[in-house]
Amino acid sequence: MDWQKAAESLAGSVTDPDSRWRAPVSIVPRHELVPRWWERDGSGGWLLRDGATDPESWWKAAYTDRSLITSVGGLHADHAEPGDRPEGLPTSSATLPSLVVRMLRHGRLGPGLDLLDLGTGAGGLTAYAATRLADQRVTSVDVDPYLTSAAAERLARFGLRPRFVALDATAEIPGTYDRIIATVALRPGSALRTVLGALREGGRLVTTLANTALILTAWKGPDGEARGLIERDTAGFMKTRTSDNYPPALTELFALARSAEGDERSTGRYPVVDVAEAWELRSMLEVTTPGVELGYETHDRHRNAYLVHPDGSWARASAEWTDPPEVHQGGRQRLWTALERIRNRLNAEGSLPLLGAHVRITPDGVVHLSRGNWRASMG
Repeated sequence: MDWQKAAESLAGSVTDPDSRWRAPVSIVPRHELVPRWWERDGSGGWLLRDGATDPESWWKAAYTDRSLITSVGGLHADHAEPGDRPEGLPTSSATLPSLVVRMLRHGRLGPGLDLLDLGTGAGGLTAYAATRLADQRVTSVDVDPYLTSAAAERLARFGLRPRFVALDATAEIPGTYDRIIATVALRPGSALRTVLGALREGGRLVTTLANTALILTAWKGPDGEARGLIERDTAGFMKTRTSDNYPPALTELFALARSAEGDERSTGRYPVVDVAEAWELRSMLEVTTPGVELGYETHDRHRNAYLVHPDGSWARASAEWTDPPEVHQGGRQRLWTALERIRNRLNAEGSLPLLGAHVRITPDGVVHLSRGNWRASMG
């Protein structure tokens, strides 16, 4: 198979004919960035895929517009044995090229600008940016030293030598940059404060916010604040982490939510929904009730949704298909009630005020949102 023709075909599907990103996508050998990856096995587990032993599947996966999971629960596909079955959340991936291009376009890159790629992953965004910009203008960082070293080695094979640094970008970022594009979701507050501190005056930040699908773009002013908007565009990225894996989920609280009667029992107004897949609802829930973790199960036509919070609050909604659900809630907060308030607003107004909202990020990393008479702060 001719990888260059495959890359040109991929570029044609994810960029416009006059896009400045068409050439980078068409000349980067994406298959070299993802020699091994994880795929779902159909029963909820993970199956290792090795490109060298199945070249046809390798090339098809690499030059299709899809994300490829490269690490699960901290186990890199590069380090795995064929019988390994990792557990936990994905911790790294090769992001689908169309989304990489969208984030680069939001970044407003140009000659002479220094770019920080926050979240190396498989190195795709770094490769595209370094192809278009001078190598010395691109720095890529990741908390996982293996990711930065592997990406550096693989990009060097096709003549790209941007700077790679392994560090926890939520704690410290050396140097300053004209553009920062994060392909990990940042938490408002301390993490965003650190990133904002690495952005030069007049610089532009592009990121998603943790537990949301919101793409935030902002320009940093002379007062140290950054102002911009929530783009009318959405994306989902893994959250920043400070080690090779995420902290354990609220397992005991999820177990309680699955079986307990709770302090309050009621009939819900709206059908059970998989909140994690309802991106606008999920995003607004994080704005109004930050820190909620989600679970969802289906069996035949029966649906169960679970919401839990680190403060001990939990909710369970159960129903047959689209029937009104039976809702059980416990703890300090009424999480399903909070979700239903959002759904009330969506039904009453036809939309939520998130997309297109004005953004102001103060030097402490707090995100202030506004649209019309609506106001909210995160972090």
